[in-house]
Amino acid sequence: MLFYTLLVLGMPAVWAQPYPIPPTCYTKVLNMGKDITQRAAEIKQDHDTHRCAAHLPDLYIDVHNACVMSAMNTYLSMLNDLRERRCGYNRKVKNLASVIRQLYLIMSQKCHGELVFTHDNCEALHRRRWRG
Repeated sequence: MLFYTLLVLGMPAVWAQPYPIPPTCYTKVLNMGKDITQRAAEIKQDHDTHRCAAHLPDLYIDVHNACVMSAMNTYLSMLNDLRERRCGYNRKVKNLASVIRQLYLIMSQKCHGELVFTHDNCEALHRRRWRG
């Protein structure tokens, strides 16, 4: 009887665990894409980096677009070219490049079987702007 009483009293503690449910690969990629889009927009508006990042195109990460992989590669090479200028060594620029590399690796290696590209429209990645 004591065992069942302890079991019943301990049940709510098991259900109310503070541990979050780990995201699926798809939700991780989706959230990282939104974060990268936001960070890229912030770099173009930031006081320290707006002068040297003004020539960078707007980056919109749509994980359903088949062109997103090449768009990330292109944007990453543009960020690497900023090293010739002062803002290439800025912490925000370095962090953005690092997150883009992580997303690229996750999409190409870890989540390869989970992701489905529903459209192939490279122009949509350049026309769409982030609205935060």
